[in-house]
This record gives sequence, structure tokens and C-alpha cells, in this order.
Amino acid sequence: MKLDENHLLCLAAVVEAGSVTEGAALIGSSQPAVSRVLSLLEKRVGEALFITGKRPLQPTPLGRQLAFHGKSILVASRKASETVQGFRSGTSGRVRIGGVPFFMDAVISGVLARFQVKEPEILFDQSYGHFSDLVANINADQIDLAITPIGTQEISSELQFEPLLPARNVIACNANHPLMLKRKLSKADFLKHPWVSPLPGSPLMLDLNNILMMLGINELSIRYTGGSLLSVLNYISETDALAILPLSVAYSVNRDKRLAVLPLDIPQPERMIGIVSKRSDRMNPACAKFSNFVSVELAKFNTVIGRYEKTINWGRGPFMAETIR
Repeated sequence: MKLDENHLLCLAAVVEAGSVTEGAALIGSSQPAVSRVLSLLEKRVGEALFITGKRPLQPTPLGRQLAFHGKSILVASRKASETVQGFRSGTSGRVRIGGVPFFMDAVISGVLARFQVKEPEILFDQSYGHFSDLVANINADQIDLAITPIGTQEISSELQFEPLLPARNVIACNANHPLMLKRKLSKADFLKHPWVSPLPGSPLMLDLNNILMMLGINELSIRYTGGSLLSVLNYISETDALAILPLSVAYSVNRDKRLAVLPLDIPQPERMIGIVSKRSDRMNPACAKFSNFVSVELAKFNTVIGRYEKTINWGRGPFMAETIR
């Protein structure tokens, strides 16, 4: 004998509520409709489902057993309704986000954590990549959002970019590095100290090459390459190595003051960090809520970075031909 799941759902609601009227309200139906369903179910099973004359309604042994099975349907229905409501309001769902490694680890991981404290039912899938990889993943519907620096690259008409933060770079070293004591720097200073190579394919690699071209340096003494952000930070804090890093990253990871920024006004890329997403798709509410949160957080962070920049005496060693000799 096959029973209609909706009939069992109605029975479970009435048993839980103790009356047909309240049971109908529980599942968003009407009292007459639920009464008809219970009548049909009794005819189907050939047995009474409630004890006659009892108020509140009391199920018969068979009615109680069928209501028990209907309870799982009722619970699933409630969870499904909550899922729909949570999705529409942006309080539940999944956000697939990708971004450039160092900035994601140093800045966005904290933003994500603060967001999840407010919205614990939203799940995140995070991945890493550089601009071309991230755009390909968005187009392939593998991620919803990408946080990446963009310079002269053109965004296709299918994508949109929201710029949020200038992509300023600095040369970082340990806090006791001998170059921090020099009033002027020479080309030899950059040649005699080891360097950490940026990740292959990263914008930082292009920026470092541009600096070398300006200085007329063919190559540096690269002693370390391919490391994660944490490994790079540990390496330069324990050696006299130099590394080019985004200012936002250098500021975010230096809570213990192990690192320093050389006060050099190095050539800066025409590049902004921001959010890339599909233009044609309606962003799901959880993604839209997170995107807005990132925008607000990075706007505040930009103000903090601006104040930090003003504390650095960039004029002590301007990155110009007459100084770098």
C-alpha cells in the first residue's frame, strides 16, 4: 500500500498541534483542506486515526505510528522552508571566492572571519589564483567572486570590476636591517643583499622586474622562491633578505613589529585591488551580502593604510636616479 506523503505530513502536523485548525496553520494550509486529507487517509488505511470524542485530539496506535513517519516529512519541510528563507535573505548559502595568495591570507582572511561571526550559516569555499586564472574560474562558474589587483588589463563585457584599494608596493625587510640606518641607498645596496622572489605569475614579479630595469640591474641574488606568505615573512625576519610586498600586506602582518618598510618611493603600478564578478548573473544573496561587507571593510582599511603611509618618511630615500647611483 502506497500512502501519499502529503497525507502523512498533515497527520503529523495535527498530532503535534492537537487540533485540525492549529495543525493546518502549522503547515500553511486550511482547516477544511486538512480535514479532507485526514478523511482520505482513514479511508485509505481502513482504520480510525484519532480516538473519537477526545479533546485535544489523541491519535490511535496506528495514527501515532503514521504520524511518527510523517514527522520526518514535516521536519524536512520546515528545513526546506528555512533554507529558502535564509537563501533569499542572504543569511545562509555558499560563497565560492578566489584571490591572489598574499592579499587573501593577510587581509581577506580576517574580513571573511569577521563576516562569518555575523553570518555563521554562510559557508565559504576559498581558492587561490592570479588574474587570468581567477577570470577563467569565474567564466567557468567555479567561483562566484574574485579579489585581485587589476592594472591595464581590460575586463570583458561579461565581467564587472569594483575597485576598492590602491595596489601600492613597498620593499620589506626585517626591523633591524642595516639599510634602515642608511640615509641614501646605492645600486650596490640592492645587489649585496639577498632577495625573496615573488610567486611566479604574480603582479609582484612584474613590479620587481620594472624596478630592476629602472636601476639597470640585470639580476638580483635570489635566495628564496616559491614560499607561502608565512614562510616569506619568517625568512625575511630572520635574514637580511629583501622582498617586494603590497603595502596592505606588509602592514597587516606586522603586528609583532618584526618587519620594516624601507622608506623608498619605488615606482608604483597603475593597479587597483577589487572584486571581479559576472555582470550577467544575478549574484546570489549570500555573495551580494559578502561583497558589500568586503567593500565596507576595505574602505575602512584604506583609511588606516593612508594614515600608516603618512608615518613613513618616504623622502629619506627617494627612488630616483640621483639617489640610486
